[in-house]
Amino acid sequence: MTDNTQVAKDIKKLNSNKFFLGLRSYLIITLGLFIYCFGICTFFVPNNLVGGGVSGVSAIIYYASHGKISMGLTYVVINVVLILIAIKVLGLGFGWKTIYAILLISLLLDQLPRLMPEQFIREFSLDNGKILCAVLGSACTGFGIGASMSQGGSSGGTDIVALLVNKYRNISPGKVILFIDVVIILSVLFCPSYNAEGELIPLSGRIATAAYGFILITVNSYVVDLYLSGSKQSVQLFIFSEKPEEMADVMVKMRRGVTVIPAKGWYTKSERDIVMVIAHKSELNNLLRIVKTVDPDAFLSVSTVMGVYGKGFDQLKGKAMK
Repeated sequence: MTDNTQVAKDIKKLNSNKFFLGLRSYLIITLGLFIYCFGICTFFVPNNLVGGGVSGVSAIIYYASHGKISMGLTYVVINVVLILIAIKVLGLGFGWKTIYAILLISLLLDQLPRLMPEQFIREFSLDNGKILCAVLGSACTGFGIGASMSQGGSSGGTDIVALLVNKYRNISPGKVILFIDVVIILSVLFCPSYNAEGELIPLSGRIATAAYGFILITVNSYVVDLYLSGSKQSVQLFIFSEKPEEMADVMVKMRRGVTVIPAKGWYTKSERDIVMVIAHKSELNNLLRIVKTVDPDAFLSVSTVMGVYGKGFDQLKGKAMK
């Protein structure tokens, strides 16, 4: 089997894996959202804690209604209203992953508390104190949101509100989400809240709940950023090969941007082209395998880059300078 035939087979195999990559993406989103809901149902709800976003609003309504209005129902109703408004204002810009995430979160928030044994909740959550539960729960929710966002998923909610505000006002979505989260947490002070035993929580207890809420959103945002900064890492390859044109053509067939840089080896005094490729870190193993197939004697330099902006990667945000 010739090298060209092997390369063609590798590229065909990579292109045929799109279905499995899509399936993998949905599996990661599902796992992430399960961990997100697990954190809420295990650590937040038993301790009457309130976080940000629509899940925070759902928790406030759940506590105020003695648990008669389920969090899952509130979550899906609020998100359906927001999506309808966003479709009217922004157009059909919401993908199936957002709808899937909203429905899955609503189902899990409704069913998970019923599946968890009381003994498990007591030993794993109630006996550990609210501060530890606030940290552990927000770590779970941050990890779950980060996993979902890394695959193009969105839990809707305050993300949609941020997009609506950003359309008409020059305010960053991050600031809008932070402002909404602060308002939701402070609203705990003015809403009645009942614990699992049906006892009304006094004002001092609601003040403590608000304080824990600020811990929640801080840890949550940190974990989300930590996850995304790791999952969105990119790599830069410098390929020194005797077959630079063939190497560059193969990378183009893999739908990767390629730059050929003229260079001169100072030891040999010979001129040679260097092939530079930037790709997502998850694609590195496939790239190395194909490079080896094209030229087993190629010399490579691989480095991690902090940020890549442009087509196929992150987009530059903010207004250009005048």
